[in-house]
Amino acid sequence: MAPRKPERSKQRGRSRTDRPPVEPVGLRIIGGSLRGRKLCYSGDLAVRPMKDRLREAVFNLLGPAVKGKHAVDLFAGTGALGLEAISRGAARAILLEQHYPTAQCLAENIAALGVEEQAELVTGNVFVRALWQDRLGASPWLVFSSPPYAFYVDRREEMLDLLGWLMGTAPAESIFVVESDERFDFGPLPDPPLWRIRTYRPAVIGICRKSPRIS
Repeated sequence: MAPRKPERSKQRGRSRTDRPPVEPVGLRIIGGSLRGRKLCYSGDLAVRPMKDRLREAVFNLLGPAVKGKHAVDLFAGTGALGLEAISRGAARAILLEQHYPTAQCLAENIAALGVEEQAELVTGNVFVRALWQDRLGASPWLVFSSPPYAFYVDRREEMLDLLGWLMGTAPAESIFVVESDERFDFGPLPDPPLWRIRTYRPAVIGICRKSPRIS
């Protein structure tokens, strides 16, 4: 009789698809009243939450301008940007996410942080403005646009239309933060000289404060 082969442990025999997602390191609120609080994240690479160090750099650039703003997180994912804004003094936030499992995780983050009175989740296609445009207030906005980078190529006209409309509609002193990669040209956006561009490879960050003369 041939000798029996040693049995593999159940753990070693599990397929990659059976393994639970690895919890990402360091996905948390990094400043303000909620500093250090962890955020739910499924581990789905398509969600691509902004890394802590990049988020910290962005909010360092924004400084105290966050306070009192109405944050608008266009492609919210985990909600890290909109919730970070609340932690740092934004009056309220609207968080837009069209992927339902991701939106469920985002809802858990809002509840876990206890900011249900300040944060409103809207689940649906961000390009369908009728779903959410009536929720934008009259106070200055802090708009975050951090979609999959491919959107700036495959859906370029839609992105330009969305950002252009928001900049034209926003109250004066609103601030826009756009995360892209090197393929996106900020030139076609309203008032190009006002954009401050910073590169944190592979990301490119553009920040613009709307002055009263932009219409």
